[in-house]
Amino acid sequence: MRLVKWSPMFPNRMPDFDDMFEDFAGPMAQGGFAPAIDVYEEGNNMVAEVPLPGVDTNNIEVSIENDVLSIEGKTEKKTEVDEKDYYRKEVRYGGFHRAVALPCSVDGEKAKADYNDGVLKISVPKLEVAKKKTITINK
Repeated sequence: MRLVKWSPMFPNRMPDFDDMFEDFAGPMAQGGFAPAIDVYEEGNNMVAEVPLPGVDTNNIEVSIENDVLSIEGKTEKKTEVDEKDYYRKEVRYGGFHRAVALPCSVDGEKAKADYNDGVLKISVPKLEVAKKKTITINK
């Protein structure tokens, strides 16, 4: 038998319904995180900036498919403190995945990514949209 936490706000809780939302949360429920993404236009490029302090670039994967930018990765940080009679070890581990539809067509083959001061900056050239062509009608 499963223990169910009683809540005065929801006395008739449905554990299976709650489990569905926990499963839907995915990595967030398991200690993951969702980094913020800033997307803006800079000249003829679409630029995305993602703060990922302390994340090793070897653990980050960036892809572009059908004008959707996907960024995923994982992070692990271990801290140990050993003083007189005190010992502490903290481990932080989590994964993330973000996908953002870009507002225009881009050339993913020419994308560039840089990582400076904990910020991942991805620059992707925009594709030229077919220009309007006026057609004269012959009489």
